[in-house]
Parts: sequence; structure tokens; C-alpha cells
Amino acid sequence: MKYKHSNNIEKILTENFQRFHKPSFIEDDPISIPHRFSKKEDIEIAAFIAAIIAWGQRKTIIRNANKIVEIMDNAPFDFIVNHQESDRKKALGFVHRTFNADDLIFFFDSLQYIYKSKGGLEKAFGLNNNLDTKERLASFKDLFFEREHLKRTEKHIANPLKGSAAKRINMFLRWMVRPAEGGVDFGIWKSISTKDLMIPLDIHTSTVSRKLGLLERKQNDWKAVEELTANLRLYDAKDPVKYDYALFGMGAYEAL
Repeated sequence: MKYKHSNNIEKILTENFQRFHKPSFIEDDPISIPHRFSKKEDIEIAAFIAAIIAWGQRKTIIRNANKIVEIMDNAPFDFIVNHQESDRKKALGFVHRTFNADDLIFFFDSLQYIYKSKGGLEKAFGLNNNLDTKERLASFKDLFFEREHLKRTEKHIANPLKGSAAKRINMFLRWMVRPAEGGVDFGIWKSISTKDLMIPLDIHTSTVSRKLGLLERKQNDWKAVEELTANLRLYDAKDPVKYDYALFGMGAYEAL
């Protein structure tokens, strides 16, 4: 059944977007990590790392993301571009759930490759602007793993072509692309439009979306991401992912 616009749902989404889309959201969220910085490259590197390990308890995510920033001498861009192989030894012993020191050391290596050879993270995501978002994310994963790596590390970057909801990468893109006027997202990437962003689907957003009738699909996969994002476009075609704040906030902070 095709979803139809509902004035009642629009009211709920708008009220809760306004409720949660404010600077007070930052403190307890992984987006607090890139908010430590002001330089574009520092922001995007810190954001990328924080988003990649963003599963589990948010306090643990923030604590371990800060540990990685400390390993990078609290200067992410300078460290990534200039570090030597010996500097990566500082990562030994790091672990966040299944993301361990081997994974982190490879991420340092690949990010250095991307900034020195591919023009940085923004260009790496937008090398082919003719791709749709699903293909763009898959293309980025291929690029990220061009360097020699352990097979196990590939699981830390999702591939929606294989059905993954790609929550963490979609969240990272929301941070980089959505405008900064609300004081939460950064709006520092201009090569991707807000209308092309996809919802970062997690247990909170999916549960609330199903209760509101915005999502019928049972699995939290890429097809669910496409369905929910398409329905949110009925409420804001230019910036559907802004409602991530409403859906996540309702799910994380209270029962609907």
C-alpha cells in the first residue's frame, strides 16, 4: 500500500524535530566529537571516525572516539596527512567492540591515502556525481579498501548494494551535509545535496517509524531505508533526513 501524507504525522514530526534539533542534543551524542574542532578537515576526519564506531552505548562510543582523537594527537588532519607507520603503534591496544587496533591502523593508512591521493573525504564520496546514494556509498567502500588490508576490516564500512542499511555512513553524511543553522550538523560539504541524503536507520528510528505508520518493511535493511526516506520526502522533499532528529529523539528518550 502506497503511503499517503498525514497532517497529524507532519505535526508530530515537526514538533519533535524542533524539540531535539538544538545544540543541547550534542553533548550526549557522538556528533560531540567533531564539534571539538573548527577546521573542515579536522571536523570530517573526527566525524568519520566517530560515526564508524557508533554502535553500542553512546557514552562508550564517545569515550572511545575521544581515545582515537588522542591517538591522533588531538589534531586529526595533521596526524592523518603527516604520520609515519611508526606513529600507528600508538593505536595498539585500542578496542571498541569488534573494531580493534588492526582496524584502526588500517583506517589511518587509508585516510592518509585518501587525503594525499584522492583529494580528501568529500571528494572520495563525490568522485562520480552521477551515482545514486546507494551506488555512491558502495563506490566509496571500494575506494577506501584499495589499500592492502585484512578482510575482517571490511565489515566496518557498509555496502548498501548488499542490503545493508548503512546507518553509520548515512549518519556521517547527515553531519557533513545538512546545514549548520540549527547548531548540530555542520553543512561543510556542498557536493552532496540534502535531498539525496538517506535516513540513518537504527532501532530507535525504525521502531518509532513503524508505530507512526511511516515504515512497513520488517527488516532494518536498505529497502527499509529507501521506504522510510521516500515517505519522509512527502513532508520535506528538500531535507527529509532532518526528521532523523524527531524519530531518533522519540525513540531514544521516551516511549511513543
